[in-house]
Amino acid sequence: MEKILDDNYYDLIVDNLMNPNGSEDADITMLNETHHISHVRTSEISICDERQAPYYSLPELFTPVSIINSGGAFNESLWFNSQSPFQGKEIIIGILGTGIDYQHPAFLNTDRTTRILSIWDQSEQSGAVPAGFTFGSEYTSEMINQALASEDPLSVVPSIDINGHGTAIASIVTGRPDSNQSFSGIVPESELVIVKLKEAKQSLKQLFFVPDDLLCFQETDMILGIRYLITVSQNLRRPLVICIALGSNMGGHDGISPISTYLNSIAGLPDMGIAIAAGDEGNKERHYFNNTGSQPYYHDFQLNVGSSDKLFSMEIWPYAPSTLSIGIVSPLGEYTELIYPSLACKEFAFEQSQSTLLINNFVFESGGRNPLILIRFKNPYPGIWYFRAVSVENTPFSFHAWLPAGDLISNETFFFESNPDTTVTSPGNTTNPLTVTAYNQSNNSILTESGRGYTRLGVVKPDIAAPGYQISCAVPGNRYGVMSGTGAAVGYAAGAIAIAMEWSYIKGDYVTINGNQIRGMLTYNALRDSAVDYPNNIWGYGILDIENLLNMLLNI
Repeated sequence: MEKILDDNYYDLIVDNLMNPNGSEDADITMLNETHHISHVRTSEISICDERQAPYYSLPELFTPVSIINSGGAFNESLWFNSQSPFQGKEIIIGILGTGIDYQHPAFLNTDRTTRILSIWDQSEQSGAVPAGFTFGSEYTSEMINQALASEDPLSVVPSIDINGHGTAIASIVTGRPDSNQSFSGIVPESELVIVKLKEAKQSLKQLFFVPDDLLCFQETDMILGIRYLITVSQNLRRPLVICIALGSNMGGHDGISPISTYLNSIAGLPDMGIAIAAGDEGNKERHYFNNTGSQPYYHDFQLNVGSSDKLFSMEIWPYAPSTLSIGIVSPLGEYTELIYPSLACKEFAFEQSQSTLLINNFVFESGGRNPLILIRFKNPYPGIWYFRAVSVENTPFSFHAWLPAGDLISNETFFFESNPDTTVTSPGNTTNPLTVTAYNQSNNSILTESGRGYTRLGVVKPDIAAPGYQISCAVPGNRYGVMSGTGAAVGYAAGAIAIAMEWSYIKGDYVTINGNQIRGMLTYNALRDSAVDYPNNIWGYGILDIENLLNMLLNI
C-alpha cells in the first residue's frame, strides 16, 4: 500500500528546501514546487508531543461549505440568458470535493455523451493512476461515455458522489439547462474536470480529536488535486477555473498556509481563475476575539460545550510578540494550572467529570506563524467551561480563538460573546484568488451565515458577494434541489470568471489576462450601495452582477 493511503503514516508538509534535489521515494511525495509530503510512522510521534511534527507541518482539515436542501429555488436573477455570446465554451471548470454523479443529465450533452473531461477519484484504487501521481483512479471522457452506454455504468466507472455536495457545486457552475426544473448552470457550454478527494486519514483526525465518522478532507490531498486540475488544463491548452467550496477553521486565518501559498502563486498564471467560498461560519458563534489594552493584563472568556460533542479542538492565536499562559476550569469546578509556553504538551484528566484535555502552548520559530495555544477535548463535561488568558510579559495583548468549522462540532458548542468577524474560512483568506460571500438576492441582504473578514492580518476578504439563497442545483439520482450559502455563491462567481475567461482567450480580446486581473475586473465592476463604504468586511467590494459584467465586456 502507498504510504499516502496508509493510516499508519502521518503526511507531514515539508518545505522543498529540505529536499533540494526534488527526489521522490517511498517516504516522500512531491506536492508542488514549494512543498512535499514526508510520510512518518504514527508510532514515531506522540499524540501529545508534537515536537517531531510541528503544528505548521500538519495538514489542515476541510469540510464542505453549504448543504443541499429540498424545496423550490429562487432563480429570478439567476436564469442565464441563452442568447448571451458567452456560455463558457472551451473553458474547463475544475471542482474539488465529494465527487460527481456523472450520470446526471445536468452533465450530459444532448446526445447523452459526457461533458466531463476526466475524473480523478482519489478514493478508488482499482483503476489507472493518473500520470505524475501515485494513487487513485483516473477516468477519461472516453471511459465515462463507455459507462453511460453500458447497462451497468458503475462497473465501468465506479466513481460516485454519496454526499452530493460536489454534484451540486458543479451543476451551479456548468449544469445543462432544464426548463422543466427551472434550472441552468451559469456557463452550460463549459466542461468539467473533477477531483473526488479521499477522506482524511483516521490518524490525522485522531490527532486533532475529530470523530472518526465525520467527513473531512486533508490539505495535502487538496494540493495534489489542484495540481491535477492544472496538469489537465495545460495538457489540453485550455483555460481553467478552479472552484473551491471547502473550508477550515484550522490555522491562523492569515492566508500563509501551504495551500494558500500554492493558490497565491497560480492565481497569477495566464489561463487561470480561482474562486473560493468565504465559508458559512459567520453566525455559528465559533470565533472569539479579545484586545486587552490596560491592566490587569488577563482576560476571562467562556465556552459552552454541547452534550453531543465528545471530541474537538480549539485554537487560540495571540498576536506576536505577546505570549500567553492559559488556565481552564471545567463546569464542575475542576481546574488546570496556568499553562505557559513550552515544547511539552500538558495532559489533564479530570476525575469528577471524566474529561481529558491536551494542551499545547508553543511559539513558532518557523513557518511564519504567531504563537498558538492548541486545546484538545476528549469527553468534555457538557456546560460552561471557563478560560483565563494571562500575558506572560504583563503587557497589552490581543488574540483570536476558533472552534472547528462545518459539522465537525454541533451548534450546541459555542463561545459566549462571540465575534462574527474574521470568520472567512481557509483557504478563503488567501490573498490573490477571488473570495466569495453570499447574499439573499430576493431582498439584497447578506446571508447571516456568510463568513466575514478581514483576515487576521487585515487583508480585505471577502472580495465580492454573489447570489447564494436557494440556488437550484443537481442532486445525485437525477434529482434537483437547492443550496444556500457561500458554497452556492462561489459556483455563481466561478461562472462569472469563466465568462471573463471566454471573452479573453476564446474571443482573443485580451490573451494575457490572468486570475488576479479577472479578480480586479469583477471587483471593479461590482454593484455598490452609495450609502455604504467599500471595501468592507461583509460585502467586500460589492455585489457581483453578471449582466453588468457582460455589458462591460461587450463595450470594451
